[in-house]
Amino acid sequence: MEDDTVTAPAPRRSTKQREAVREALEASDEFVSAQALHQSMRAEGSTVGLATVYRALAALAEDGEADALQSAGELLYRACTKTHHHHLICRSCGRTVELEAAAVERWAGQVAAAHGFVEPDHVVDIFGLCAECAAERDARRSAG
Repeated sequence: MEDDTVTAPAPRRSTKQREAVREALEASDEFVSAQALHQSMRAEGSTVGLATVYRALAALAEDGEADALQSAGELLYRACTKTHHHHLICRSCGRTVELEAAAVERWAGQVAAAHGFVEPDHVVDIFGLCAECAAERDARRSAG
């Protein structure tokens, strides 16, 4: 008889480089690319290599410590809370707000159930302009 028990993967070993990447990511309140994060780390004197930044970000996202989203063909990352949440993201400046949305959770469950699906999982990212970027846009339009 086969054992169908699934064991959780062993926790990742935390390295000095991964901690440096995590700290740099936590210092940003918007989604950033691995290259942009690497550049800001280098500007602060870090010697962590770009490949290490890519690996650390992928591991952080896999472990639920960072959100990742695809934008213009590039993966962007942001430190996040470990609870399920959604995002409002400014298309202009990248400012991001985490939010809980009970109505979205109910809707996802209802849609899944209506189609015979169970255990639905989803990602909701809402893109728009934050108040500051909208005001700047409106000021430019008024001036022109």
